[in-house]
Amino acid sequence: MTMTSYSSASIDPLGKGLGTVPSASVPLAQAANLEWNLLDEDVSLPAAVLYEDRIEHNLKWMQAFVSEYGVQLAPHGKTTMAPQLFRRQIETGAWGITLATAHQTRAAYHGGIERVLMANQLVGKHNMAMIAELLSDPDFEFFCLVDSVDGVDQLGAFFKAAGRRLQVLIELGVAGGRTGVRDDAQLDAVLSAIARHEGTLLLAGIELYEGIISDEQAVRAFLRRAVQTTERLAADGRFQRTPALLSGAGSAWYDVVAEEFAAESKAGAIEVVLRPGCYLTHDVGVYKKAQSEILARNPIAKKMGEALLPALQLWAYVQSIPEPDRAIVGFGKRDAAFDAGMPVAARHYRPGAGAGAGAAHPRTVAPKEGWEVTGMMDQHAYLRIPAGADLKVGDMLAFDISHPCLTFDKWRQLLVVDSSYRVKEVVETFF
Repeated sequence: MTMTSYSSASIDPLGKGLGTVPSASVPLAQAANLEWNLLDEDVSLPAAVLYEDRIEHNLKWMQAFVSEYGVQLAPHGKTTMAPQLFRRQIETGAWGITLATAHQTRAAYHGGIERVLMANQLVGKHNMAMIAELLSDPDFEFFCLVDSVDGVDQLGAFFKAAGRRLQVLIELGVAGGRTGVRDDAQLDAVLSAIARHEGTLLLAGIELYEGIISDEQAVRAFLRRAVQTTERLAADGRFQRTPALLSGAGSAWYDVVAEEFAAESKAGAIEVVLRPGCYLTHDVGVYKKAQSEILARNPIAKKMGEALLPALQLWAYVQSIPEPDRAIVGFGKRDAAFDAGMPVAARHYRPGAGAGAGAAHPRTVAPKEGWEVTGMMDQHAYLRIPAGADLKVGDMLAFDISHPCLTFDKWRQLLVVDSSYRVKEVVETFF
């Protein structure tokens, strides 16, 4: 498999959140040679920033966790849509990458990814054509989901005409949930449809997404249904991949999925694949809460030392202090997620105040209590501050976010910095 070079595989000289680029052809891999330092104002703000040491910690933590259960990891790439980060996940031990669309799959393939589980139905002629083209590479392995007779028949007809074989997973669902077959009657109908396309569609396993369920016991019941279904179909010889796949787990219940599915993995005939995605950057909101619940209930997570760390921040300037208790900060809804809670002021730095570039411990400080983002517009954030707070126009603030998926998609390129805020890499996204 050869990796295709995108036209944007260099640092974008017009991109937001970047420094001065001497030409339009500086490769992403040479970002460190530009010697940018965030605190020396070598880059424009706002900027989305990833912390190298925290990314590395989170990569190793999750890989160690799934290894404890003897299961595989296919992190959901929709969180970052950054093939550079996908490759780091693979290099750390991931089995493959999970994605949601044909476009995302194509971006991952051209970024060097050789195995994709598309945790979604593949619908539409052009989407199918994209996947058929990728499957001309014998080194590329791909799976998608099916949950209806119509979907199966459309896939069967298209891929037969294209002369390609397609591996599919039957998705199980729950009443009132998202996609997936709801009962045995629907399951049997889909199985019969797959059988009609023998030689073109290959049943490779069973998939589910438990993240739409909020109750642990209901989650466990759903997972056990999946185990029973997988065992029954395996006994009936219905799977055409060895080992067959059993896959689940978003970022909230991955420990419970590991517990319920681990026995299948140990038995050897089934390959269990977990798909959490937000662990790579984590956050201080919805996923921090989910992780705290995992640490409270899961004995393996408890013993693994320091848990996942938030590795993504949004840096911006204070651009106005129009009232004693209000500052206006130069970022907004075009820069950071706000659907799962407002960004949280985490660090404060005054340019020129000392210990900037190259310092072992640059003098960023945590804001005192009472600093709160109360609202956001397209390019502005309203920050409530205590009267008399030591804050000036031109100060730099870092904000933690909740829900990293909807911050990444606002950035074409993000900065990776070390503990001294030196830019070591520029990461490109493909949303």
